[in-house]
Amino acid sequence: MVVGVIAWELEIFGCHSLKEKRSVIKSLKDRLHERFNVSVAETGHQDLWQRAELTAAVVAGERRHAESVLERVDRLVAAEARARIMDSYRTFY
Repeated sequence: MVVGVIAWELEIFGCHSLKEKRSVIKSLKDRLHERFNVSVAETGHQDLWQRAELTAAVVAGERRHAESVLERVDRLVAAEARARIMDSYRTFY
């Protein structure tokens, strides 16, 4: 069993309140969960309007499968028009 974790430091565009930021983050989290069945949480910068840290985790039988899922998850986040990836990292357990 392998647990893959990916985290992103995001800049959120056009937000002028925490409510607007939560809308963007919730939409992204919901799409990631529905499309890839990964667990996603906002893990940092909850009090900033235009910054967010998101972390996603997947459990797989093989590392190769976990890597594949995290690669597709990363592409979806990178394609998000309302956010820009400032930094990211992956790790496997």
